[in-house]
Amino acid sequence: MTDASFEDGREAPLNLGAEDADDLQVIATLTQDAVFPVTEMTWRPSERRFALLLNRFRWEDKDAATRRGRAFERVQSVLVFGSVLSVASQGINRSDKDMILSLLSVEFEPAKDGAGQILMTLAGDGAIRLSVEAIDATLKDVTRPYVAPSGQAPQHPD
Repeated sequence: MTDASFEDGREAPLNLGAEDADDLQVIATLTQDAVFPVTEMTWRPSERRFALLLNRFRWEDKDAATRRGRAFERVQSVLVFGSVLSVASQGINRSDKDMILSLLSVEFEPAKDGAGQILMTLAGDGAIRLSVEAIDATLKDVTRPYVAPSGQAPQHPD
């Protein structure tokens, strides 16, 4: 008989929160290379909330998939930012309903008293900037994982 290992445990959907820059970096790592249609962005000024429905590459499963020789996976996830004062974007044509965006990074630029800017950099020189009172983010998987359509893990040249 052998001891149980972490790999033997049941995988569960992610449901993470971020309240500081270190927490946000974890979410940034897990959402790198997520793709989403331009139509899946929502800004609700009265609720001070900005949300994205992402098709997220499951970075947390990449090593296990490689070890077991099985397909890489993606999962639909909702990324929500609260305490948002304003939203600005560049390089995004909201009228092109077929536009697919790819999230490269999420970074926090601090200002006074916990406020600051959250910058989401997109492939192709696009960007979304959120002015926030504080970091208040959640990432929640909302579907079962599915086989990544490309069959490949995203790669970034050095």
